Amino acid sequence: MNRPAVGPRARWLVLGAAALCGGALAGCSSPPGSASSSSTGPPTTGTRPAPSTTTAPTTTPTTTTTVPGCTGENYALSLLGSQGAAGTFEVTLGLRNTSSASCPLQGYPGVQLLDATGNELTTTVVSGDGQAFTDFAPAPVVVGPEQSAYVNLGYSDVPTGSATSCPTAAALELIPPGTSTALRVAGHFTVCDNGTVDVSPLFGRQSPETQTTAPPTP
Repeated sequence: MNRPAVGPRARWLVLGAAALCGGALAGCSSPPGSASSSSTGPPTTGTRPAPSTTTAPTTTPTTTTTVPGCTGENYALSLLGSQGAAGTFEVTLGLRNTSSASCPLQGYPGVQLLDATGNELTTTVVSGDGQAFTDFAPAPVVVGPEQSAYVNLGYSDVPTGSATSCPTAAALELIPPGTSTALRVAGHFTVCDNGTVDVSPLFGRQSPETQTTAPPTP
């Protein structure tokens, strides 16, 4: 069978169409209705994107701030007042800050009774209980240079049970809260009931608890 002759113009159109499809193959083979996309950026290389990493949040360690110069050694302990009634004694002690810093204190001090040679006597400490001058809540106290914080002690000099007498302490040691330094003051403390001493929290000179202090020792 003889094929129809193709003129020069028709051959040029066929070749042109083939060239266009060869240069834009994706466009010619796209299904009807699909849109071809174009990009103005650099061609992709087919590599996978780098995996994302998650950095765990950092935790700031908790530190305890100490005030320079504020240790147990910078306090001077003194006996400020005492009184007794109906077998109950009250003693007020002062902690004077001998440093140049303002020092924070809060809570109950430790107490230990001593005999005349410095040996420890049986001591039972009761924090914030028993007497009106010891039974109040702890509060922060800032003790400035050459200022004082105060503490009240209460005890009974009346023997209990089968006891006929009670030991007499010639001194007592007090350890300010938050320190390990034992400060000593001399005195005369006849403490019964297994050396039971009621101890108040420390309070400052601006505290209303100053109304509970014992009168000055003559």
